[in-house]
Amino acid sequence: MSDKDLNVIIATDCGSTTTKAILIEKKGDTYRQTFRGEAPTTVEAPFEDVTCGVKNAIIEVEELSGRKILDGDKVITPNKGNTGVDIYVSTSSAGGGLQMMVAGAVKAMTGESAQRCALGAGAIVMDIIASNDGRADHEKIERIRQLRPDMILLSGGTDGGTITHVVELANFVKAADPKPRLGASYKLPVIFAGNSAARDKIKEILDEKTALMITENLRPVLEKENLMPARHKIHDVFLEHVMQQAPGYPKLMKMVGAPIMPTPMAVGLMTEKFARAKNYNVLAVDIGGATTDVFSVFDTIFNRTVSANLGMSYSVSNVMAEAGVANIMRWLPFKIDEQEVRNRLKNKMIRPTTIPQTVEDLMIEHAVAREALRLALDQHKLLAVGLKGVQQERSISDAFDQTSTGQSLINMMNLNYVIGSGGVLAHSPRRVQSMVLMTDSYQLEGITMLAVDSIFMMPHLGVLSQISEKASLDVFYNDCLIKLGTTIAPVGLAKEGELILEWEIETKEGKKIDGSLRFGEMYLVELKDEEAEITLKPLKGFDAGQGKNSKFKSKIQGGVGGILFDGRGRPLELPKSEQKRVENLTKWFNKINMYPEK
Repeated sequence: MSDKDLNVIIATDCGSTTTKAILIEKKGDTYRQTFRGEAPTTVEAPFEDVTCGVKNAIIEVEELSGRKILDGDKVITPNKGNTGVDIYVSTSSAGGGLQMMVAGAVKAMTGESAQRCALGAGAIVMDIIASNDGRADHEKIERIRQLRPDMILLSGGTDGGTITHVVELANFVKAADPKPRLGASYKLPVIFAGNSAARDKIKEILDEKTALMITENLRPVLEKENLMPARHKIHDVFLEHVMQQAPGYPKLMKMVGAPIMPTPMAVGLMTEKFARAKNYNVLAVDIGGATTDVFSVFDTIFNRTVSANLGMSYSVSNVMAEAGVANIMRWLPFKIDEQEVRNRLKNKMIRPTTIPQTVEDLMIEHAVAREALRLALDQHKLLAVGLKGVQQERSISDAFDQTSTGQSLINMMNLNYVIGSGGVLAHSPRRVQSMVLMTDSYQLEGITMLAVDSIFMMPHLGVLSQISEKASLDVFYNDCLIKLGTTIAPVGLAKEGELILEWEIETKEGKKIDGSLRFGEMYLVELKDEEAEITLKPLKGFDAGQGKNSKFKSKIQGGVGGILFDGRGRPLELPKSEQKRVENLTKWFNKINMYPEK
């Protein structure tokens, strides 16, 4: 469909609890999001039909916009006057999203490639089975039987190499004979994306017991990953097998004008489109109640990870266990008993929908968010790497170390843009709070622009980008992103109070503002939502992005927060003494008006 024929679009995202609908209309030459509605998702009893929630959300859009969109179970197309839309698109993570199990010959090589492939297709990876994962054969079989995934991705071996490991894995799947999570009447889909020489043998083993599909090898040679064919196959299987079993999805599939996408896949696609359009390295995060998704595009390579145990309500105790209470408490600008913090967080887990009632509660919530974001990024860095098993330069000893780790692609100094979404980032009482949370947890370096997704619109726009890239990017820039501003964080360490940076900002109108930054300082400079140019001159061996003591000019973006100068050094070390730490945090938070008293 060309942009000429596309004037009115309705898009829905069926989440696990809420179904959100947005209306997009062409105003002049630009697409804008005009109305939105939401309703509870209806996959569970008593409704057991996802389209009830979808229709309720669209009815709200109809009431607000005065446009008739539905005719019974049908979306009216094309649009004429005040009736109908040109296309309806949808994403979904209802019913627990897409749950997969991956199997690879060597855990650190094909196992990880398979994991990257499944995560990029929007799946939750329940487990990785590998020949060398240390489990006994019967344990692997039991695990496959127990988990009941929606599908299994089986990979292993380079083309023409040995087939023993991958055949062994296929035999485990056959012996386990797992039943799919939804719809006991159909065979479990298994995608084979391994050594092409093993295809006949795999067919012989799995053809009868499973719905076997064969696609190109994920690692045809050691030096190359080929993830897209398997990703497309996962998406097709998701639509044909998994979605057909979920309550009401066959009806929804008849309503839409383009294939339904898993929500995380759509968010990833939108992140990629934005990174490509702007030629940026981008990090996007969606922090929810139970899980945290991290998406990145570095040097045009896309990665996604799901930290299924890190979240702000249901998983808050996991954050506490993984980070340790001391790490959460180090962000609090007041003295509090450790047991008190534990009790408050356990209460949040028991009553996940509560929101902070006092400033102190909010500060504790923000402290947890910093740790959840930090841990999720650490997990992401481990998977967003160059290929393992490939040597850049080989010495004799390296040649024996086939599982040598690839370098992480995530380099904070080369990061241009951070996008935050999820309640704690998108709905913090003050925008500067979201800005500081992301700066602290990611320890941003050099110059980084920041934004939040105002109402979690990225899934809708990701699925729309397949029909019209222009429509999705227009709405993304104008309505989806709330620009927070830019963080300037020179890297290095010095004595408190030492001068580490001199700077000058020149706005589009030619107005100049200048200043300096001392070690241990933090402050905000107001700059509305516009682009400007900054000249940075780091001192004392500090690096602001172009090397130690290197003076340079760069573009920056203003926003509702402004320009945040962070002179606390990198790596950011908070004082060990509780009194000094509380003093410093209070000083920084007051300076940037993070928790004003009025």
